[in-house]
Amino acid sequence: MGDTLAELVLLRTNFFNLVFILSVFGAPLLAQTSDQPTGTITVEDSAEQDAAIANRIREILIELDGYEDVTVTVNSGIVTLRGTALDGPAVSRLNEIAGRVQGVVTIENRVQETTDVVRRLDPALERFRARSEQFINYLPLLAVAVAAFALVVAFGFLIARLNRPWDRIAPNAFIADIYRQVIRIAFILGGVVIALDILGATALLSTILGAAGIIGLAIGFAVRDTVENFIASIMLSIRQPFRPNDQVEIEGDIGKVIRLTSRATILLSFDGNHIRIPNATVFKSRIVNYSRNDERRFLVSLGVAYDTDLARAQELALQTVTSLPFVINEPAPAVWIEELGDSAIILNVAGWIRQHETSYLKARSEAWRLCLAAFDHAGIVMPETTLRIVGVGDASAPQPGAQTSTSNAAVIAAATATVGDTEAAMDKELERIVASERAEKRDDDLLKKDAPEE
Repeated sequence: MGDTLAELVLLRTNFFNLVFILSVFGAPLLAQTSDQPTGTITVEDSAEQDAAIANRIREILIELDGYEDVTVTVNSGIVTLRGTALDGPAVSRLNEIAGRVQGVVTIENRVQETTDVVRRLDPALERFRARSEQFINYLPLLAVAVAAFALVVAFGFLIARLNRPWDRIAPNAFIADIYRQVIRIAFILGGVVIALDILGATALLSTILGAAGIIGLAIGFAVRDTVENFIASIMLSIRQPFRPNDQVEIEGDIGKVIRLTSRATILLSFDGNHIRIPNATVFKSRIVNYSRNDERRFLVSLGVAYDTDLARAQELALQTVTSLPFVINEPAPAVWIEELGDSAIILNVAGWIRQHETSYLKARSEAWRLCLAAFDHAGIVMPETTLRIVGVGDASAPQPGAQTSTSNAAVIAAATATVGDTEAAMDKELERIVASERAEKRDDDLLKKDAPEE
């Protein structure tokens, strides 16, 4: 029993000793397995061969920088390296160097990185000195490259500054400026290519263009709305769906066009306020141009009682609108029954005006005023909205007034005498404000009065 216990204690002690040995020496042994020589190990052992191996490794290290403090010993083909090297890559390189020498069985690399500040800074100073000398040697060539770049760019900017070719081929000043910018960019890129070719660094161009492409893509996503607005400005400046002083409706906003800039369309509302709409919105929106055609129709709605002589009421309304001095004969005025309301029959009377001479709002107002007076003189009732309760009391519905048999011409003459002269001249005040606004910033406008219509 005692022998068995002693054997167990001895076995446990040996196990802990083995674990300790592996923990202490395992990591260095594993570290030495990299870049070790491979092949069959010879049976013969020669001291002369060991000395030759050591001398050969020393001769190699003498010719290399950074291995001045490395010592080499060889025993039975096992190379042991001690000392300090410049940095980690230099330490790892020792295994590769020693492993290529014939006869080396294995390598024990115990070299460490040096902590000497002077030795660590010497290579950096040498690299700085070498690069400084290289830069000084390249200065004449660099000067030639810079001069070539400057000449190419100056020539491109000179061409871009010319007015005749770009203003003639471009539909407006905005497009001409874009052409000039493209010419400048093209000559700048050409100058960079020529300069890099002189320096022998054309391979760098692909890197620069790749980086520029990535940066341009990122910027494009970041300023997507700005780019969209810029493209819309180009398209609007070419198509020009409206002109200065045109009355337009865009996204529910109605006003007169002041100018089209590279960023927005400026309108003047009828209240005298500025309306600024981004060009991207304008380009994608439904645009109603009220000023493109000179002829414009106005509409007047009139309600008459159910017992009215509709034929006479229609004829009287039509003759009344036709008699207005600002209503043109072609297209001719028209009248029709629009609907049957709860308490009245709705008549629509339409007349046409030349809106560049006549105010649309004033024309419609005068037509309403004269039609109401004519109906009143003719005894045609225009009833108010009423509710009739059947079976309550003896009250009956109000009776409309009797219609007179006077001729329509006499009725219209009497109505005209009652209401006085009709006048619907175009209000020039808004046009004056628009002209003043355009004169202040003439160079910032992309619209032209003589541009081709879309």
